[in-house]
Amino acid sequence: MPHAPIAQSRPLIALLLVATAGLAQGQLALAKGPTAPQPPVAAELPYAHTEHGDVRPDPYFWLKHRQDPKVQDYLRAENAYADAVMKPSEALQATLFAEMKGRIKADDSSYPAPRGPYAYFSRNETGKEYPIFCRQATTPGAHLQVMLDANELAKGHAYFHIGGAQVSPDHKLLAFATDTVGRRIYTLHFKDLATGKLLDDSVPAMTGNFVWANDNRTVFYTKQHPETLRSERVFRRELGKPDDALVYAEKDETFDVHVFRGEADKHLFIQSTSTLSSEVRFISADRPLDPWQVFEPRSRGHEYTVHDGGDRFLVLTNLDAKNFRVMQAPLAKTVKAAWQDVVPHRADTLVEDLKVFQGHLVLQERSQGLSQLQVVDRATGKGRHLAFADPVYVAAIGENLTFDSDWLRYDYESMTTPVSVYDHNLKTGETLLRKQKEVLGGFKAENYESKRLFARAKDGTQVPMSLVYRKGWKPAAAAPLLVYGYGAYGYSMDPRFNGTILSLLDRGFCYAILHVRGGSEMGRGWYEDGRQMKKMNSFTDFVAATESLHAQGFSSPAHTYAMGGSAGGLLMGAVMNLRPDLYRGIVAQVPFVDVVTTMLDASIPLTTAEYDEWGNPNQKAAYDYIKAYSPYDNVAAKAYPNLMVTTGLHDSQVQYWEPAKWVARLRKLKTDSNLLLFKTEMAAGHGGKSGRFERLKLWALQYAFFLRFEPGSPAPAPVAR
Repeated sequence: MPHAPIAQSRPLIALLLVATAGLAQGQLALAKGPTAPQPPVAAELPYAHTEHGDVRPDPYFWLKHRQDPKVQDYLRAENAYADAVMKPSEALQATLFAEMKGRIKADDSSYPAPRGPYAYFSRNETGKEYPIFCRQATTPGAHLQVMLDANELAKGHAYFHIGGAQVSPDHKLLAFATDTVGRRIYTLHFKDLATGKLLDDSVPAMTGNFVWANDNRTVFYTKQHPETLRSERVFRRELGKPDDALVYAEKDETFDVHVFRGEADKHLFIQSTSTLSSEVRFISADRPLDPWQVFEPRSRGHEYTVHDGGDRFLVLTNLDAKNFRVMQAPLAKTVKAAWQDVVPHRADTLVEDLKVFQGHLVLQERSQGLSQLQVVDRATGKGRHLAFADPVYVAAIGENLTFDSDWLRYDYESMTTPVSVYDHNLKTGETLLRKQKEVLGGFKAENYESKRLFARAKDGTQVPMSLVYRKGWKPAAAAPLLVYGYGAYGYSMDPRFNGTILSLLDRGFCYAILHVRGGSEMGRGWYEDGRQMKKMNSFTDFVAATESLHAQGFSSPAHTYAMGGSAGGLLMGAVMNLRPDLYRGIVAQVPFVDVVTTMLDASIPLTTAEYDEWGNPNQKAAYDYIKAYSPYDNVAAKAYPNLMVTTGLHDSQVQYWEPAKWVARLRKLKTDSNLLLFKTEMAAGHGGKSGRFERLKLWALQYAFFLRFEPGSPAPAPVAR
């Protein structure tokens, strides 16, 4: 069990002594100082890695042992130091937290999504951290039914998360998965919605991914490897039976598995996926005991997913199509030789997602860095695009639960427009705004402005940037600027509405998302040019974009800050090694910074499945390339910006010891007197604390960290309530 946080009211030196009590001699030493808080200094214990004849000293390898009390004491000592340093900003943190929380409507709900005789939605209630899952029959005057109250289930747990909740096809049973640690290891439960009682059936240690068959008593679910956490096996559970049947085991360690249901409710699918290849199996949803059939055998570099079109299958594939295309296959013959084009490949448009309706297809696309939605009539093949007005925005397929509907639900937002839910008639083109997320605290969209700019990268490539600021904000060398980036896995960092960032915009900041290579903002080639042996492009793009903003007068190094998380934390670490002079302060959230060591350790979650993303350092060329940018391996004796690093003890995506080792090495080698703070959530994982309000406290801390270097930033005007 995690230890309780150390009380902040005690003197710092006492905190650190308590936190380090019981450590073996030499394991941890406290830096001395008469007045100012002093950071804990991690001991250096002899350890080295040797690969390809290259020796890499790793004196902080001992921090890898999660359950060792000495390790946990060290993490608590770092927490105590960070708390002491940030203590003068407690009032500001409280103000920021109150602002962020005050923008969230305490009692709110999602817009109901119809499925069969019910409309399903979730709601939040005043004073509660977690959602309540509800439904209501579509008949007039029907009673609202609470299916699941996550607040009740969360009682007694420092962390709680619902990994998925699905109603059986006959709407009588609810299956839901819960995680009470933050390691993304779930327990699957079943509830009778008529009686409100839990069934005796439950499945421990599963991934949170599951799907119902049409008999309303069979569920297929995935389980992960206990060490690597790779989703590797699919089981069939028949409610009331004692033993579950293994129906598929993925033996290739670079693939993981996922189960899902087709749109027409006729088929169930198992998708095996690696970074660059995939394979799908399927059965009839009416015959869950049938053997699973391979849709199209896997081949290196072929990515595809299958959608249930009722009378045929629709396939989203990159077969001879770098930016993907949509094809169709007959139900009786699914191999690719039988596939036919429905929406051909386009060199300037990436197809990111597909939703199939009985009469239409909806494609979620990306062109010139912007998302778009295309509606295609299945009978005629004719397509049309929906129009959007903002200069930078996000449009995405929303929650659509009914195959034979003529209405598409989609979500829309921009950097100045809160998340909005629309229904669009696929036949008539009529569009209805169903709900726009209400942002309280005096927010007015017209008070903010966004724009799109481009920066010239080192090799001449034009890198898009999405900016937002308060109207009236003027670019200047002394104007504070926060730049954010990610650039990995082909994931596009979209210009979404960010309610927390308003607290910085209202204090004079400009916020910019730098769409570096490694994402897919500019198509599949954008991803290809930012992975493996071209990964350096992500880092040099970020540097070039920052320099471009400075050249255009938006800010200067003395007032520029950077932020990124997970693979974006790697981006922060690499950029900090390349050009530490460009930034006054950096926040690296759950950063992936010990890349070589992690990618050489097949026992660590995600490693083997990600060779196609980062490269396999068991091969010397990849080893040398990764080592050249890995932040932990490139810390040097030089000046670095002010830095705050965050992690979670139970993180399943980026293990906590990566940032812990990185911070320790930075403390040892950096030559500056700038701040270096390290915060570990002792009862959380990759996403930080659970709960819609509690997680805001970390954002308040991070923003207070930036604001301590901008004492002239004006506080927002008081809002009449």
